[in-house]
Amino acid sequence: MSTEMTTLGSGQMFDRIARRYDLVNRVLSLGLDQRWRRRTVRAVGVGLGESPRVLDVATGTGDLAIALARAYPGGHVIGLDPSPGMLAIAADKVARRGLSVELVQGDAQALPQASCSIDAATIAFGIRNVPDRPKALRELARVVRPGGRIGVLELSEPRRGVMATAARFHTHHLVPRIGALLSGKREYAYLQKSIAAFPPADEFAQIMRDSGLTMVEIIPLAFGACTLFVATPTEEA
Repeated sequence: MSTEMTTLGSGQMFDRIARRYDLVNRVLSLGLDQRWRRRTVRAVGVGLGESPRVLDVATGTGDLAIALARAYPGGHVIGLDPSPGMLAIAADKVARRGLSVELVQGDAQALPQASCSIDAATIAFGIRNVPDRPKALRELARVVRPGGRIGVLELSEPRRGVMATAARFHTHHLVPRIGALLSGKREYAYLQKSIAAFPPADEFAQIMRDSGLTMVEIIPLAFGACTLFVATPTEEA
């Protein structure tokens, strides 16, 4: 990853786009991003009790953490993100909904949670912006208890199939242009590049395996423009 992309992928970049982030997400995903988050909540919920500890990494403005808190009102939901600006918006949204979510500023590559202390974890539209993805995945494998599920929801470009050309047009032309109109041109040009550079689903699944995770299922969404990867920490022999 280039120095420019690493710098732009930091919390400072997301501070700059925090105010319009939710609106841009709705527009760029054609309103599907919330449905995809609900699918992620269901996928990681297998085997969870009524009072789980659930961690949402790269929580942004808190949409997935909020969905988790609604699904598990008796649980302890933690939303972690490097951007204070994003977390401030998340805190306001959580308070307005009368929910309980612990919001923490932190780095996906160095999670503050103790090993095996989390029942399930999620990261939505965030892993592609982490400079060291395998390190972040190893951290998720470390903090989630044996048998707990990890859901990674991420955008990418379909490489083949009937919708591949349309998806590439959307990513290369609509994402930066709409993002520039609604927020910042430089920031959304970066996001377009990060989506285009994200590896195909099978390659990223192998990165997850190499990082100490056992794949449970790989779920393509929107003809492969988005993929939900579901895994569990690999048990040591």
